[in-house]
Amino acid sequence: MALNMDFTQRVVVQSDDLNWEASRMPGVERRKLEREAPESGRTTSLVRYAPNSHFAPHTHTGGEEFLVLEGVFSDDTGDFGPGSYVRNPIGTTHKPHSDDGCVIFVKLDQFAPEDTNPVRIDTANTAWRPGLVDGLSVMSLHEFGTEHVALVKWAPGTRFVRHSHMGGEEIFVLDGVFEDEHSRYPKGTWIRNFHTSVHTPFSTEGCTIWVKTGHLPPDA
Repeated sequence: MALNMDFTQRVVVQSDDLNWEASRMPGVERRKLEREAPESGRTTSLVRYAPNSHFAPHTHTGGEEFLVLEGVFSDDTGDFGPGSYVRNPIGTTHKPHSDDGCVIFVKLDQFAPEDTNPVRIDTANTAWRPGLVDGLSVMSLHEFGTEHVALVKWAPGTRFVRHSHMGGEEIFVLDGVFEDEHSRYPKGTWIRNFHTSVHTPFSTEGCTIWVKTGHLPPDA
């Protein structure tokens, strides 16, 4: 059954309110945020690997993008600790596992066919640059076409200008509390704002968010 696949609607999910659901592999569990089909198609989720668990070797027919939130994720290409941002393009194959256990925020089957560059970024050791307003710091992670992916750090009391999202916006709150005129979004909140949506974001307490913009088609 499809989950949160109406891209004309704003979606807000507090992932901590979701149950962990078993996957096909023992020791690997998921919290589903959006899903096109039970085991295929467009997917956004949190995935938790128990210590010494693994997933079967597989090929990413639509690409894979993930951010390590806790622990160490490993595959054929290396070990990726907290803050690691990884993109595996369409056609790549690997066998994931975790010796000590980990939690990742992962997106599947959402790559443009021409977006073929693998990405490996250790965000814990990458410099931040100033944002567009005082109190914002930005770490760019990936750009392709109109799609932009970044980490954004908000100092306490930072406010951004009212703006619209051409091509939509997705946010995952990594720490602190992100806010706008609609609500407050604590750590673990996933937000998807539709194409042309408008808001005025701010953070009273300060926060860090993963954000992607410009990737939802106008006719979605």
